[in-house]
Parts: sequence; structure tokens; C-alpha cells
Amino acid sequence: MSNTYIPARPFGSVSVAMVTPFHADGSLDIDSACRLADKLVTEGCDSILLSGTTGESPTTHQPEKDDLVRAVKDTIGERAMLVAGAGSNDTAHAVRIAQGAAAAGADGLLVVAPYYNRPSQAGVYQHISAVTAATELPVMIYDIPGRTGVKISEDTLLRLAENPQIQAVKDATGDVAAGFQKMRRTGLAYYSGDDGLNFAWLAHGASGVISVAGHLIASSLRRLVQAVDAGDLPAARAEFARQMPIVDAIMGSGQGAVMAKEALHLLGVLPQANLRLPLVGASPEELAQLEAVLRKEGFLG
Repeated sequence: MSNTYIPARPFGSVSVAMVTPFHADGSLDIDSACRLADKLVTEGCDSILLSGTTGESPTTHQPEKDDLVRAVKDTIGERAMLVAGAGSNDTAHAVRIAQGAAAAGADGLLVVAPYYNRPSQAGVYQHISAVTAATELPVMIYDIPGRTGVKISEDTLLRLAENPQIQAVKDATGDVAAGFQKMRRTGLAYYSGDDGLNFAWLAHGASGVISVAGHLIASSLRRLVQAVDAGDLPAARAEFARQMPIVDAIMGSGQGAVMAKEALHLLGVLPQANLRLPLVGASPEELAQLEAVLRKEGFLG
């Protein structure tokens, strides 16, 4: 359609916040990570996020994070952008994570607001600015106040947007209307950080999605983006409706990292669903419910 609006996409349009596979002894399972990343790119992802919340980033460490970036980048090459989380509530630590990711081959960084400390907006600004200055990589800001305890204000986003390295926001505030206004005022590319709001964000002009349910429905997310790009909102709405049982199964409990790993294990994509404490596996009841949804939706025979 001639009037179709296609937003700028500095971090691609379909990304998965990838789980970090672990062996039974708790060590990093690099081979499984590479196989999973390859599968996701083959199914339609043009970006992969490593060491985010779903990647259990608070419990992975350097050099593990760097080893993961290096191996996955070798696997996906130039087929998709590789974004690395550089999140910490210690700015100096976040800077080291960012530098390690850049040296290991990351194409971009995801920088979350400092969690637990609850800094002022001046502190949030200085933290994100310091991590950004640590490398030359493009940066996506992650606004998820439900986890960090601090919301990034519009004024802070406007200040950060003056830095050409800072190009995008992953928004998990749950407030699409406010995000629409921030998108327009800041000029930053916005990405949905909430699978249940992917259609709403895209319909409001977001550049793409960073999904957890995409571990299972990457190809459907690609079709969703294509339908919105074509201006075919009825088709996009129907595609989104088909995704919702999986979105609910993976994200409904609020334990996306847990349920994504359990689903991938049930499907034989991961050899095990091991987690690092404080995360623990799903209960037998939760597993039974997940398996029932996967069977009903045709993922299991």
C-alpha cells in the first residue's frame, strides 16, 4: 500500500531474548546456545539478544558472557544482529560487561536502568551514558520499571536521545500510549518488550519486537511484522490471536525464562531445562499445563 509507514529498524524487527542453556552441572552449554540461535535466525529472527533477563544475566558472569557472544556470533554471522545485555546496578561493572561484549563481537548493546539502587533520574542518565561511552556500539535502552524499581522519565530519554549512539528503547512499561508519545518526541526507535502487547506496539509504529515467546513462534512474529508493514491490520490481528495461547503459556506466570526453557526441552530443542538459582524449574502442574498447550497448538504430536 502506498501509504504504508515502515519505521527505522536499527536493531532489526524480530528479535528473541534468548535463554542461556546450561549443562546439568550448571556450566554454560555453548553448543546448545549456538544451535538455538541458528534455529531462531532460520525461523525469521533478524536479531538475537543474549544475556538479557531471559538469558539469566544476573547469574552469568564474565568470561561466560563473552564466550557466549563470541560463539553465537560465529554461528549466525551476518544473518542477524547480535545484541548483548550490559546490565548491572554497578556502573563500573556494566561498563566492563559492555567492553567485553564489544571485544567478543557484539553488534549492539542493551542497557537497562540500574536496578535495586533506585537512583535519581540524574543517576540513571549518567549510568546509561557511561555504559554507552564505553564502546562505539549502538545502544538500546531498556525501560522495565516493574523489575528495576525505577522508571526512565521522558526528560531523561530526551537527554539520552541527543547521543547518536543511543538509537532505540525496549519498552516493557506496559504503557503503549505513553510510549507512542515518547517515540514521537525522542525520535528513538521503539521495540515491544512485552509479548502480550506486540500487536499494539507495532500498530502504534514500533520498529519491532523483542520476544520471549519467539523461542517457539519466531516465524509467526515475522508474519505479524510483515502484515503490519503491509498495512493489513486485520491479517496482523488474526496472526496475533493465533500467537496468544503460546504467549500465555510462556509468559502468563511471569516466569518467561523458566517456561521458555521448559518448552524448548519438551520440544527437544534443548537437552535439559537447567536454570541457575534463584530461578527454579516449573512445577509438575505447570509442566502438564504447558505440555497440554503445546499439544493443542500443534507443537507436540
